[in-house]
Formats: sequence, structure tokens, C-alpha cells
Amino acid sequence: MKYNELNVSKDRRANRVGRGISAGQGKTAGRGTKGQGARAGSSRRPGFEGGQNPLYSRIPKLRGFTQFREQAVTVTTGSLNKFNGLVDNYTLYQAKVLSRPDQKAKVVVRGELTTKVDVRLQAASEKAIEMITKAGGSFEKTDRPKATKTEKEDK
Repeated sequence: MKYNELNVSKDRRANRVGRGISAGQGKTAGRGTKGQGARAGSSRRPGFEGGQNPLYSRIPKLRGFTQFREQAVTVTTGSLNKFNGLVDNYTLYQAKVLSRPDQKAKVVVRGELTTKVDVRLQAASEKAIEMITKAGGSFEKTDRPKATKTEKEDK
């Protein structure tokens, strides 16, 4: 049996308590004997422990915050030598530099660039752009491509 196959009626009647001993929930009506919880209108806020320092206060606090922004994959100028022509996210994905074609990539200077390449990526350092243009290529800043369903299913 699955959860969605359960026949739960939304019109379930509330259990009437405090209607005599023979009814099962008579006399104290499931509230125990005396005390704050037995009184009418009694309810303590969630997490209240009777004045004792509550659990959520006793637990150590996690300082700072988690950075959810995905870091760019660095592509070096030296590694661009194995490409000729256009270098974009799909080219880097096919060369196994990026694990997904929708990842952010940034070109940085490391190694010499000898081949002419036209780079269309999300970011590049100033020196890297200078090196690409000096080698006869060009750099164009583009948004990263949107992930398609087929790419998500490949994972």
C-alpha cells in the first residue's frame, strides 16, 4: 500500500473528551492530574522547558554564513593552446575541462598562448584578455548557457 492509496477521511469527527468515565476519556480527559497542563487555556510556547535553558539555546551557534554561489572553473591560457578556433562552454565541456556546460568559466594567465582562439566565456582577467588579443584572437563576455533537460538527465 502506498501513501497516496490510504483512505483517510477529511471529515473525521473530533474525539469528545470529558464525557464520563465509561467513555474512555472521562474525568481528567487525557490531561493528567493537576498542574499547569491540566488547566484551561494552558499551552507553553514550543521549546519551553519550564524555565530551564532550552535545547535551542544550549546548542552551539554556527557563525557566519554559507556561500551558495558557484565558484568559476579556472581555465589557463596555456590550456587554450590545444583548442583552435572558438572556445566556449560547450567546447570546454567536450574537452572534459567543465563537468557541465552550464558551469561558469574564467580564463586566467598561466603559461604562454601561441594559437589564435576566439574565446566566448563568462570571465577573464585583464592580462588574459591582453594575451588572447596579442595572439590574434578575441574575447567576448557571455552569460553562461542554461541547463537543458537532457544535460540534467545525463547526470
